[in-house]
Amino acid sequence: MSFSDQPRLGVCYYPEHWPEKQWAEDARAMVDLGLSLVRIGEFAWSEIEPDPGRYEWDWLTRAVETLSHAGLKIILGTPTATPPKWLIDAYPDILARDRDGRARRFGSRRHYCFSSERYRLETARIVEAMAARFGAHDAVVAWQTDNEYGCHETIRSWSAGAEAAFRVWLEDRYQSIEALNAAWGGVFWSQRYRSFREVDLPNLTVTEPNPSHVMDFYRFSSDQALSYNRLQADILRRLSPDREIIHNFMGFFHEFDHFAMGADIDIASWDSYPLGFLDIGPYDDDDRQRYLRNGHPDFAAFHHDLYRACSRASAVMEQQPGPVNWARHNPAPAPGMVRLWTEEAFAHGAAFVSYFRWRQAPFAQEQMHAGLLRRDGAPAPGYEEARDAADALPGGAAKTNAPVALIFDYEAQWLFEIQPQGAAWDYVKIVLEWYGALRRLGFDIDIAPPGRKLSEYKLVVAPSLPFVSEAAMAALAAADCEIILGPRSGSKTASVQVPQTLAPGALQSLIDLKVTHSESFPPTHRESVDFANQQVTCGVWLDHVETKLTPEAATRDGAGVLFRSGSVSLLTSVPDQDFLMAVFEAASARAALEVTKLPRDVRTRRRGSVRHAFNYGPEPVAIDGAAHPIPPAGTARLES
Repeated sequence: MSFSDQPRLGVCYYPEHWPEKQWAEDARAMVDLGLSLVRIGEFAWSEIEPDPGRYEWDWLTRAVETLSHAGLKIILGTPTATPPKWLIDAYPDILARDRDGRARRFGSRRHYCFSSERYRLETARIVEAMAARFGAHDAVVAWQTDNEYGCHETIRSWSAGAEAAFRVWLEDRYQSIEALNAAWGGVFWSQRYRSFREVDLPNLTVTEPNPSHVMDFYRFSSDQALSYNRLQADILRRLSPDREIIHNFMGFFHEFDHFAMGADIDIASWDSYPLGFLDIGPYDDDDRQRYLRNGHPDFAAFHHDLYRACSRASAVMEQQPGPVNWARHNPAPAPGMVRLWTEEAFAHGAAFVSYFRWRQAPFAQEQMHAGLLRRDGAPAPGYEEARDAADALPGGAAKTNAPVALIFDYEAQWLFEIQPQGAAWDYVKIVLEWYGALRRLGFDIDIAPPGRKLSEYKLVVAPSLPFVSEAAMAALAAADCEIILGPRSGSKTASVQVPQTLAPGALQSLIDLKVTHSESFPPTHRESVDFANQQVTCGVWLDHVETKLTPEAATRDGAGVLFRSGSVSLLTSVPDQDFLMAVFEAASARAALEVTKLPRDVRTRRRGSVRHAFNYGPEPVAIDGAAHPIPPAGTARLES
């Protein structure tokens, strides 16, 4: 039985930050609070190995024993996110370089290049040493590889090592330089290469670089992160068998393929900071003000559903307990929100929730980041809410398959970053709008990568699917359900060229139309549409099509914006929320899916036989199935 089969609460702890005489007291207090997991070690390389080859294990061994003696189970982090100064001085080529070619210097964290062969050797050495020392310890139940791969824009490195590795990657992908020239359209602007050795990294060009070149660089950079993580995971499985392998992903981060990395780990955890990401996410001023201290109702849920799709299990490694230090503005959570975020994570299937951090640090970069305890050791506001969450922990593992799937594609985000064709086009915002509209209709949602089997669903939506691989096409063709595709779907080949048959490419076998040309609009421009007995709007983008199909909705100028052929529908523009929800309602009726319209601030999720409701709004809300109005930052179990 895995430790993750039983829901748990945990906390992130840094024994190296505190006097050793304090450790036992902290450990007892954690257990008294209802915590049973603790993550340690992920930034401690300079304490573990203060000089080359001289390991100081005793302090970490005592910390592990102290925490274990109190009854805590340990997630031990590999310390590779923070290589020590002596290592950088010895091998400066370990440092990544930014898009302008400048070294990402020592003095912060994540200052390494995934393509550095020297750093991979040093990584293997420190991970093997840690696993040999602690891999069989009874209290160590899991390992966290590194920390937040890619944070601070560190997936893509423009170093000499990355350039050399990229050339090897290209040769492996294309086999011949002639194939690369054809895929990239090398005849354009005299971009033909004679050998792979001539290919540079796609930065510092006079104007925009070739989009096919950039897309392959993004794919390569993702693959480098994947292979680096696999290096660590393979060592840990060999030297510390029967322990879970975990990584802590992030919110709104898309620079590598998380679905692909999930195949090499056991638990896809993520770091949940709803208020920080409300401030920097794709939200309007009204949402930012309304949810200032609560977070957006769909932010955390989307990521719970995303990371549940990435691996065998999902979890929250870092849960925000108070104000953070890294957003543009850092409000405190409203009373009750720390508990709500915790309960919502479990409702979406999390194996555990771990708060960041135990005690607020009085020094260095994160001294303004709250913990469960204040700097002086007194309880912070999140402390009692963690206790309340511990008292309300659900029973054993429970999973209920959702009736709706949303297809999310990391390569789509890369493409639209490279070639947006309109400043208002924001793939992540569009995805969240589709996800939010479905949730406001009361649906539980699974998120799926392109190509995953879809036969168990009644409704499948793809907000935009520009690349349609053979696997993705086969999955859609085999799905016996309602399918709704968004604009720009099927618009590119894998090498970022326009399909020979025009967009939507291979999807024309499901819906017989072709895109002749496309427009992009500023945010101020909206097209009026009559649909489902209401006036709605769309904007941002408009695909003009040739087809014998009669549009189910059109602009006042007659441009079709919604087409349907059997069970497959295609939107050619970005609809507003009313339009989108009406489209989903119509598809739900055809699919015999029951719709439960929810108020603006309320979302629900079923765990096993229990349906949970969460109120993110500033006022109490009465909803069907709740015995009483749900207060602000409140939760409820709904009657069946």
